[in-house]
Amino acid sequence: MTALGGGHGLFASLSALRLMSDPLTAVVTVADDGGSSGRLRDELDVLPPGDLRMALAALCDDSDWGRTWSDLLQHRFVSGGSLDKHAMGNLMIVALWELLGDTVTGLDWVGRLLGARGRVLPMASVPLVVEADVRHDDGAALETVVGQSRVAVTDGRIEQLRLVPADPPACAEAVEAVRAADWVVLGPGSWYSSVLVHLLVPELARALHETDARVCVTLNLAAERGETQGLTATDHLEALHRHAPGLRVDAVLADPSAVEDVDELADAAQTMGARLLMRQVRRGDGTARHDALRLAAAYRDVFEGVYGDV
Repeated sequence: MTALGGGHGLFASLSALRLMSDPLTAVVTVADDGGSSGRLRDELDVLPPGDLRMALAALCDDSDWGRTWSDLLQHRFVSGGSLDKHAMGNLMIVALWELLGDTVTGLDWVGRLLGARGRVLPMASVPLVVEADVRHDDGAALETVVGQSRVAVTDGRIEQLRLVPADPPACAEAVEAVRAADWVVLGPGSWYSSVLVHLLVPELARALHETDARVCVTLNLAAERGETQGLTATDHLEALHRHAPGLRVDAVLADPSAVEDVDELADAAQTMGARLLMRQVRRGDGTARHDALRLAAAYRDVFEGVYGDV
C-alpha cells in the first residue's frame, strides 16, 4: 500500500490506512517553503521536513509510546529567539540527515525510533518550487504565482501547475514503492500544492501510469480557502484528469456531504475508468476533517470492491 500527498490530507489518509495490516509507504511532497520547514530549507539547503514529519507522526502506534513520540514530533517551540515556531520533529529529522548523510536513511531511523507502522519517503531527492498559472475573476492576463505557500492561498483559479526544476530526480525508493504496491492512494489534501504535484515529477508520474497497482483517489471534504475555493468535487477530479489525462483510476472515494452533483461526479470518475464510492468519512463534530475509523472502513470497502450504498 502506498499513499501520496502532504500535510494534513496525507496525515488523514495515513491515520486510517495504518489501522490495516498491509505494509504501508507514504510518498510525501517536498515543495514546502513556509514556516519552520521553509526556514530550515533556506538556512541548511535541505528538503523541507515538515510534511515528512507529519507523515511520520500519523504512522505512530496508538499506544503511550506512539502518542508521546507523535506529540514530540509535532511540538513547536515558542520563544523570542530563533527557535520560535520551529517544530521539534523538523529539527530531529534534519539533524539525522546531517549525521547520516542520506535523506531516506535518516527518515528510516526516525521511523524506527517511533515504532512507525510504515515507511515515509520524499517524492523527489531535491527541494522543489511550485509555480501556478492563475486566472482571477477580473479576467486579466494569467498571473504566475511562485511558491507552495503562495499557491496554497491564491484567490484565483489555477489553470496550470509546474515544478522548478521541471525534471527533478525522483526518490528511487518512492518510485519502487509505487511500482510494487497493490493499491496507491492519492489525496486528500491541498489539491494543487500537495496532491497534483506528485504527477509533475516525471519518474514518479511514469511509475503511476505504468504500475500494476490499482489507484484510489480520495476527494476532500470541502473546497479550501485559497487554491480550490469555489471548486466542486467534480472540478477537483477534472483538474486531476487535466494534469494527468492518461492516468488510470480505479476508485474515487467521496463523502456525500462534499458532493454537489453525484451523477456529474460519477460521470467524471467513469471518464478516468473509475467507480465512485460514497461513504460518510467526516468527523461527527461538523468540521471538515476525516474520521480515521470511518475512513479506514471506507478504504476497506474500496479495496474489497464493496461499492453499494451503506
